[in-house]
Amino acid sequence: MQIVGVKINNSNQIKYFYNENLDLKKDLTVIVDTDKGLQFAKVYNFVNKDIGKDKVENGKIVRITTKKDYIQYLTNLKDAKAAVKKCRELINKYELNMHIIDAEYTFTRNQLIYRFIADDRVDFRQLAKDLGAFYKTRIELRQIGVRDKAKEIGGVGPCGRRLCCNLFLNEFDSVSINMAKNQSLSLNPSKINGVCGRLLCCLKYENDNYSKSRENIPNIGADIKTDKVKGRVLSVDILNHKYKVLTDKNTVVEVVVDSGSKK
Repeated sequence: MQIVGVKINNSNQIKYFYNENLDLKKDLTVIVDTDKGLQFAKVYNFVNKDIGKDKVENGKIVRITTKKDYIQYLTNLKDAKAAVKKCRELINKYELNMHIIDAEYTFTRNQLIYRFIADDRVDFRQLAKDLGAFYKTRIELRQIGVRDKAKEIGGVGPCGRRLCCNLFLNEFDSVSINMAKNQSLSLNPSKINGVCGRLLCCLKYENDNYSKSRENIPNIGADIKTDKVKGRVLSVDILNHKYKVLTDKNTVVEVVVDSGSKK
């Protein structure tokens, strides 16, 4: 049985499904059976190894899409945009402190899913009731975080490239301030925060290399004493495995960790 990665409704997140006997190719559009019902999706990749049952969705790929399926998909997209406008009108009516990001119909329109951001918890029961009565379908209002918003909307990062979360990241890794400290970066929020206002995801990318490179390198300000040098650490060069020491004789000595020599 083949494991296929697909992107549902043009999202950036890859979900994996079992394919029993369909002849699939990359970029082919398919209908998948999910816990929310049938969904329109595009084949992204094929997995040639066991990734574990916990990473594969419970549903399956039902069929390759037909022309009728594609027309239904386009209709859903158009109606979902109109549903966003309607929801915003009701939000203004009830003076709710929330911002709708987008809306999405399941393929068979048995559910209409809204995603929104808000600073606090929002009582949207009356809003959901009105939307359900208007659209005659099940309504789900899902609160997302600022990182999710950046992932959906996209943008350009401080590196000048398209946001990683919008381009290729499928899941958000945990990022901590210690990663910035580990890489000797300025802790100025404007330098280490992304457009979402949270710590840059890319701090995670090289953290393991920096952690390994920092082995046996003392922290700045530390007092050290070896067979060849005694003093206080002035600066460190993590990637080149060396650091500078202000000795008791008021001279600066550079120590190379790998060889233990000094220049």
